[in-house]
Amino acid sequence: MFAMKTQHEPDAVNDVALVCSAKQGSTDAFARLIERHGDLIFRVAMHITGSREDAEDIAQEAFMKAFRHLQSFEERARFSTWLTRIAVNEALMKLRCSRRASILSLDAQVEEQTPMKDTLADWRPDPEQSYNRNELREILEQALATLPEAWKVVFLLRDVEGMSIADTAEALELSVTNIKTRLFRARLKLREQLSPYFEQSGPAMKFRATRREAVRCV
Repeated sequence: MFAMKTQHEPDAVNDVALVCSAKQGSTDAFARLIERHGDLIFRVAMHITGSREDAEDIAQEAFMKAFRHLQSFEERARFSTWLTRIAVNEALMKLRCSRRASILSLDAQVEEQTPMKDTLADWRPDPEQSYNRNELREILEQALATLPEAWKVVFLLRDVEGMSIADTAEALELSVTNIKTRLFRARLKLREQLSPYFEQSGPAMKFRATRREAVRCV
């Protein structure tokens, strides 16, 4: 989940030709755009919602909206960035609707979430215990879940998906300065959350080795 992705300029150039064809009515061209960016859009939706089922629905809706509004897309922008903006908006809307739907049980949710945070803060790894990638991923995902939504989305797009600062700003319709500020705060918060797991000493500390992997994410 946390392996950084990178954008490639040739892909963006090829997207322009596909978008032009799709605007002229080529469904094959749009299908190729879906093939190119389907994984990215699903990952973004999955990162934000934490639900595979919701992510699949969001990805489908994002592509449907992109298809319906394709004529309004300006080729001077990256198609992937424009599409990501649609997916992010859909994912955030999904989260907000879910929260409104469960407003009656809000108190119960808070009670359930508090012990999780307490456990995360108090838990310390056993120096003799070995941790595999799945366990490390769970720790990172728990830390990520503590971020405010506004910081989390910026961190996911920039540091997890590898989008540039400029493209992240465009996708979220924010200023570059705003993106940099949110990213700095997200990284700082994650370091604070994760530092107890990676500052232990001991002869069998696998966390020393895995710390380098975590640092790439924070």
